[in-house]
Amino acid sequence: MTTEVILVKAGQLLLSLSILVVLHELGHFIPAKLFKTRVEKFYLFFDPWFSLFKIKKGETEYGIGWLPLGGYVKISGMIDESMDKEQMAKPAQPWEFRAKPAWQRLIIMIGGVTVNIVLAFFIYAMMLWYWGETYLPTAAAKYGVVTDSLARSIGMQDGDKILTIDHRTVEAFDAIPGDVILHEAKSIQIERDGKAIDLPIPDGFIRQLLKQKAPFAVPRFPYVADSTQPGSAAAAVGVKKGDRLVAINGITLPYFSDFAKEIKKHKNEDVIVSVIRGNDTLNLAAKLNDKGQFGVYPKDPFEYKTKTYTFLEAIPAGFSKSVEKLVKYVQQLRLIFVSKEVKVTESLGGFMSIGNLFPEVWDWRMFWEMTAFLSIILAFMNILPIPALDGGHVLFLLYEIITGRKPSEKFLEYAQIFGMVILFGLLLFANGLDVWRNLVSKLF
Repeated sequence: MTTEVILVKAGQLLLSLSILVVLHELGHFIPAKLFKTRVEKFYLFFDPWFSLFKIKKGETEYGIGWLPLGGYVKISGMIDESMDKEQMAKPAQPWEFRAKPAWQRLIIMIGGVTVNIVLAFFIYAMMLWYWGETYLPTAAAKYGVVTDSLARSIGMQDGDKILTIDHRTVEAFDAIPGDVILHEAKSIQIERDGKAIDLPIPDGFIRQLLKQKAPFAVPRFPYVADSTQPGSAAAAVGVKKGDRLVAINGITLPYFSDFAKEIKKHKNEDVIVSVIRGNDTLNLAAKLNDKGQFGVYPKDPFEYKTKTYTFLEAIPAGFSKSVEKLVKYVQQLRLIFVSKEVKVTESLGGFMSIGNLFPEVWDWRMFWEMTAFLSIILAFMNILPIPALDGGHVLFLLYEIITGRKPSEKFLEYAQIFGMVILFGLLLFANGLDVWRNLVSKLF
């Protein structure tokens, strides 16, 4: 991975997290202000020992920390990550969090998660309104698929057409790998030479699919020229738009994948490339470069399905997509605990893994897609009933509302410490796995 690609991915991750953190903390900040609770600090990123920027307006200090692991609002009279025991030892003041009714404290605590859920819904709705949805239907992959070694290990072949997964139709071709993983599929139904074949999925397949982080099959298509690369061998010999490339040195190669594999064998060589132009077959003598490249961009032959939305249609569709993404994320987490195929050390990751989910070039559509998905993850993880997370505070507040008894401040303090130890331990473990995997990939 080049330095430029690393910077682009890091930039997208940093911007996405900044948006999510600021809006999440605003979800706490705004109801706190509405209930006249003093907010001492509002920070993007953490600021141990020093901050990159800070300014005080009224009773609140706004700033940017140097440690990009999140952000926080410090609310007076609340046991949080600041562990301000000195303030908590004093009598409660009317402007403090602990002096407010339990229902107000509950609203303040769920504010961040609420904002993240609303943000994801809003982003998805606006994306559907602006871009719509475009995908390749599984049935439209009419030339079959190109298989990798994993697909071939279960008996698939180039040219097979995927019909169903566990006898269920998967509408979008790109959704097939995810469907196999989330439903722990037991079989794939394919069509080969006009016959339907049922291929069982053995143990270990899903684990390997997760490890390779790439589809096991991609659509196959004929190699029809769309354009040529300037200065390339194809441009030099006069390849035109619409030419179909069918052979190299007399070896018939009807599909793009076959052609791409064969031509790499002829680096710095003179080759004869056969193309069909209209009713004629032309044999073009070309000199390849040291990378074995001919220089023809293929034409996409597929008929994609596009669904457009009006503004009003996009609102419920955005809500449905948010729910769908949340359900799929919960299903993924479930697999970590119940599946023999999914290993924690292979599935868990830190900031490096998250950053690698962003594209190598700045793509606003993918950026907003990822930001919406991360907003859902942030909401779900924060509402878990773990001390130090919003969900931990919510759990204790619900206990107080139901029983009428407030947990002691000493108990809340110990619970906060316990939760922080767990969270920092998970943070170190996840990011340590990223570092280890990166080192292993470079060494081996």
